[in-house]
Amino acid sequence: MSLENDPRRTRLLNDPLAIRAMAHPVRLDLQALLGREGPMTAADAARRLGISQALASHHLRQLAKYDFVEPAPGKDNRERPWRLVSTSQSWRDAGATPEGAAAAEVLEQLLAERALDSLSQWQQQRPTEDAVWRDNSGIGQSGFYLTGDELAELVTQIDALLQRWVDERPIDDKSTRPPGSRHVQFTQIVTISPEEE
Repeated sequence: MSLENDPRRTRLLNDPLAIRAMAHPVRLDLQALLGREGPMTAADAARRLGISQALASHHLRQLAKYDFVEPAPGKDNRERPWRLVSTSQSWRDAGATPEGAAAAEVLEQLLAERALDSLSQWQQQRPTEDAVWRDNSGIGQSGFYLTGDELAELVTQIDALLQRWVDERPIDDKSTRPPGSRHVQFTQIVTISPEEE
């Protein structure tokens, strides 16, 4: 998936070490929290996630080491908040090396598990939601035959649709959120069947 329009908001990951650094449940939680809430200190993040401040601090430093987060301006010299560096990542070129492919597999497996957990939570709350949220969420499935070039074109078109919202409403900028908007997680899973004989 190609999301390289704004280097501040989107990041193409091709370093296996950076991909592995991101592939950790606490680090993914921290990134999601900073995305929803904006800059915050390790102490605030720890309270929100129900973990120790030392653990939050350690994982924020690891994320900073690989440029996923950075220090943000604080209210005073004592406050040391963190903020996201990029709000979207792609690792589509990671498969160019065996190390990159292995790192991407670990990250994708973790993200798929988290997406399924999120779907399960949504299914439990969906009956109580307004129709607009109920009717436009969940899983859709389509199967069809495409050439490799057609698949690349389709993925590019989907990425372009998503990029509009990434650009207009950066996840970590609360001022861009219109009234009534809610966090929407869009997980794209594309699989290819083996060639027929």
